[in-house]
Amino acid sequence: MGAASGDRAGEEVNVESETCIGVVGGLGVGAFVYYYEQLANAHLARGVPMRLVMVHADMARGLQHVRNGETGLLADYFAELIGQLAAAGATVAAIPAVTPHICLPELRVRSPLPLISIVDETAREIRSRGLKRVALFGTRFAVETGLFGMIEGVEFVRPHADEIDLIHAMYFEIVDTAAGSGRLRDGFTAIAKTLRERDGVEAIVLAGTELALVFGDGADFPIVDCTRLHLNAILRKMGLG
Repeated sequence: MGAASGDRAGEEVNVESETCIGVVGGLGVGAFVYYYEQLANAHLARGVPMRLVMVHADMARGLQHVRNGETGLLADYFAELIGQLAAAGATVAAIPAVTPHICLPELRVRSPLPLISIVDETAREIRSRGLKRVALFGTRFAVETGLFGMIEGVEFVRPHADEIDLIHAMYFEIVDTAAGSGRLRDGFTAIAKTLRERDGVEAIVLAGTELALVFGDGADFPIVDCTRLHLNAILRKMGLG
């Protein structure tokens, strides 16, 4: 069970969560490190030992399945990895990356553990805020498909082709370096300004976990922060929400 309600941050409590989170890493080192730090800090603040196991995925293999539209094979691969997490003691699984969720419908059926889905949490936030017209920052696969068509009733404005190319390139620069920069922040902010003024976009969905390395302290435009929503959902599951 999680810490009892009313415990103040920083107070040590002798309560250990029964939930062991299994994380599929390897899909962006910077994003996994960010997740780990956030989860570890939340547990430390409550004096609760964290139960976490990790398996390392082959990002090149995953991206190849995505590029080829092989969602079934991708789901099989992740189900195998999640099986390894279950064998290590995990009771629930999370994938700290957005693009692999393209196989979510198939993976739900095949996964040996319950999934904390970043897409589900994003959809819930968009609907709760009453947003009707949004755009995405992330990989080309997420941007061009509007989060894979999994969120109904919301218009996903597609940036122009050259803007998608730039968003994709900047995103993978973060993935490759496992770090953000002021230049990248300025680049994304400029595109966001264009989308809001030209296309009437209400908010930008940060549909890539590496974007936390750029906008972890917030943005100068309205955002839906998928990474923070996902982390909050994981913490709730671990009794720290």
